[in-house]
Amino acid sequence: MSNELLDHKGRPRVVVTGMGIKCPAGTSLDSAWATMRAGRSMAAPIDLFDAEPLDVRFACQVRDFDPVDYFGAKEARRQDRVTHLGFAAAADAIEHAGAIDVDPERCAVVAATGVGGLTTLEENCHIFYEKGPSRVSPFFVPMMMPNATAGVISMHYGYTGPAFCVSTACAAGTNAIGEGVRLLRDGSAEVVVAGGAEAFTAVTVAAFARMGALSKRNDDPTTASRPFDIDREGFVIAEGAAFFVLESMERALARGATLHGEVAGYGRNSDAYHITAPSPGGAGAARCMQLALDDAGLDPGEIGHINAHGTSTELNDAAEAEAIRKVFGDAPPPVTGPKGVLGHMIGGAGAAEAVISLLALRDEILPPTANTAQLGDDIGLDVVMGAERPISAAPAISNSFGFGGHNASLVLRRVG
Repeated sequence: MSNELLDHKGRPRVVVTGMGIKCPAGTSLDSAWATMRAGRSMAAPIDLFDAEPLDVRFACQVRDFDPVDYFGAKEARRQDRVTHLGFAAAADAIEHAGAIDVDPERCAVVAATGVGGLTTLEENCHIFYEKGPSRVSPFFVPMMMPNATAGVISMHYGYTGPAFCVSTACAAGTNAIGEGVRLLRDGSAEVVVAGGAEAFTAVTVAAFARMGALSKRNDDPTTASRPFDIDREGFVIAEGAAFFVLESMERALARGATLHGEVAGYGRNSDAYHITAPSPGGAGAARCMQLALDDAGLDPGEIGHINAHGTSTELNDAAEAEAIRKVFGDAPPPVTGPKGVLGHMIGGAGAAEAVISLLALRDEILPPTANTAQLGDDIGLDVVMGAERPISAAPAISNSFGFGGHNASLVLRRVG
């Protein structure tokens, strides 16, 4: 294998040949990217269910999406919304990748989620208590289980390689992509479909609100998610999904695939500190970013921008900002916080933000952080605010940090 096909450690270079997204900003790459560049918040009153009894009555939903287009009417009724979104994003990514033509045993699926089929779980709990156990759906378990999306993708396409679920809360989507890269590097697969998906319910919103994690700006939801802003006071819950098709560079070039980017580095670790709060000073996040840089063989000065986890919560944003300063010094590269537009897609967030990072590298444009007008005194970063900003095509880092102390970072690079 020639040197340009191997990384600095002699491993196969891993490239992205397909991308798909179903998110609040849009249900195609073009529509989602246009919304991101405009910095337009997608937070709005919830209409997926009756939100009137809730303390928080707004979220970022995926609109203009019909699962029947992907499943047919009968099969759509037998899948949870999280699988609707996840499968659709994966199907779009596979179509985007072109004629993959892979031995089914050599194609893997890694599908992440924070929880899984919560809509199914909530509906069947109501049925159980109101109508009795005999009325619980026989499809309850396969619709609810967190690994359903991975199973549905593999079954639909006949992929018989490894297919599994990653569930590391808000880090899950990034972990899924990183673990997919590892499958390719160690020869376990030739093609990997990797990404994440999440859907929310009334109980989800109530639970996050009760723990004080959500913004409560019911009077003006479009201003609620404001990563790194001085007035940040909680995140906006969101749903959505995004997936990559990953291949070795050698295989992708041999079949004439379009290379949308490279996953050059992957770091993951744990805070081992608190079930919901980040470690003091962002120590775990800083180490995670450094692990990703080391994996890519890059120095901090070679990074052109950071796609921040940036949840719009007081503790997370302060800890991530301090972690970035620890790794990158007093003049870190420009930072964008996609959750100002998207809200927080939990298990789907990292995958969607990786897509956004590659689109930013493609166009050499960094989208603004919606609603962020004045940085908190504890931030000290060059956050892109107000309007998009031209950037270089230098590699990017995309961060995801989850409840449970899970940290994951990707180094993404433009190819060509």
